[in-house]
Amino acid sequence: MINVIVLYGGKSTEHEVSCRSAAFVLRNLDRKKYNVVAIGINKQGHWLPQSMNKILATDTKTIPIYEPEARQITGSASKDLQIVPEAIFTQHHLDKNQTVVFPVIHGANGEDGTLQGLLELSDVAFVGPDTLGSAVGMDKAIAKRIAVTEGIEVVPWIEAFKEEWSELSKQIMKEAETRLGLPLFVKPARLGSSVGVTKVRNMSEFMAACEHAFTFDDKLLIEKGLDVREIECAVIGGRNPKVSLPGEINAKDFYSYEAKYVDADAASIKVPADLTKEQALEAQGICRKVYRALNLYGMSRVDLFLDKQSGKFFFNEVNTIPGFTEISQFPMLWSESGLKPADLLDELIKYAVARKAEKSKLKKTI
Repeated sequence: MINVIVLYGGKSTEHEVSCRSAAFVLRNLDRKKYNVVAIGINKQGHWLPQSMNKILATDTKTIPIYEPEARQITGSASKDLQIVPEAIFTQHHLDKNQTVVFPVIHGANGEDGTLQGLLELSDVAFVGPDTLGSAVGMDKAIAKRIAVTEGIEVVPWIEAFKEEWSELSKQIMKEAETRLGLPLFVKPARLGSSVGVTKVRNMSEFMAACEHAFTFDDKLLIEKGLDVREIECAVIGGRNPKVSLPGEINAKDFYSYEAKYVDADAASIKVPADLTKEQALEAQGICRKVYRALNLYGMSRVDLFLDKQSGKFFFNEVNTIPGFTEISQFPMLWSESGLKPADLLDELIKYAVARKAEKSKLKKTI
């Protein structure tokens, strides 16, 4: 039987979203196929083993992190407890070669390559893109640059860095106004779930929007605001990935954090999207191309814009650990494409095992 370690929580601003995603994963993993181990990472970065019986007994949308569990299991009352992957295998008597780690940690220190690097160093199979794919996928500016080299259309943008902001802010403001025009979107370069994103309708709002974004990241993007439809595809696999039916987000204004997770009336999701057959195929083709260009693996959700005037698709961003909440598009898109939740998780674990097997064949010495 394969051991599946589900990691959730984390230190990022998306901690609560991660705890909601974990509910979906933990409740849909087939317990007849897998020995499931839940590890919650609290906001201080402590890795805390959880009771699956407690988790499965709850029916809330969010899976809590029970901190006392770790103290009991480890026999330590230290508030500085840090459990690294090797200790997890030892404490739970797990065979590393029969184990897959399933990270369900969105945002910084979970989706940006840092956790993936730790897992690669631990020589354990894990779900989702590797260190490189996660890092470039998380950085919206780097992802755009790579996409452009592959001939993929992107929305015009400007980058700004906190280190240079006091010196260059007025120059950046002028460039944004003259080159991009209004409206604008200001967003942190390396966050998800629309955290820190502001729609700027007049330039009097610009500086405050940038300062707000800089509270979450030291690098931000300023993007031209187009009149678009938001189209998304879920992608799984390796170099020849499977792409779901396209879905569409219909938001009252834009798909903000509140629209995603707080205000149920602020946005709706339509799957499949109301597209022509040709448009749907084009969207799927672009998503496949982006997935390959960014060196992604296992799973990702690729977000596109469809310009209402020109009918042209633009690549927006990727989510390398997409949401798995009860209203998230990734599982919804696959469900409508014929892959139900338990089967989807089986597929993701299968890809993790396959990548580990292939990497194990590589030479380690000359």
